[in-house]
Amino acid sequence: MSREPIPASAYDMDHEEEAEERRTLAVLVDNEPGVLGRVVGLFSARGYNIESLTVAEVDRDKHRSRITIVTTGTAHMLEQIEAQLLRLVPVASVIDITKSKRGIERELALVKVAGTGDKRVEALRIGEIFRAHVIDTTNESFIFEVTGTSEKIDQFSELMDPLGLVEVSRTGVLSIKRGKEAG
Repeated sequence: MSREPIPASAYDMDHEEEAEERRTLAVLVDNEPGVLGRVVGLFSARGYNIESLTVAEVDRDKHRSRITIVTTGTAHMLEQIEAQLLRLVPVASVIDITKSKRGIERELALVKVAGTGDKRVEALRIGEIFRAHVIDTTNESFIFEVTGTSEKIDQFSELMDPLGLVEVSRTGVLSIKRGKEAG
């Protein structure tokens, strides 16, 4: 009778690697000096990456700002991030927009494309398909304003690349939940 040896330690056992997930967190904070530094410091100190970060005051009367953070990690790591953010004193709430069925995410990009002739015509045609607005034009270039998901902006930029893409400037992800309640 042959038996497989029992591992002496949990470290000897095979562990499946957890898949990484992308999450968008909306963090409502008191608008005071150093808050952004504390939030970013939390990520930095633990080696967590921030893929996108936007900040703006959303309530002047209450001196509140909304920080929208896009990050990637395992489910466990992302739960830790959320819990650690809630422990920071100036943080009023943390909402995981990604988990919400009512969450909406959008990004704004300004895309500069240089080209003449057929490439110029094709860039304008693609701009129309993507509902991009031409906000500046010269004889040699356009600047498009395009909004949508990050994936839409990535795709638009990829299509403009062979047509004369010069540069892209992006806002980072903004988020909000549908419905009448805040959050």
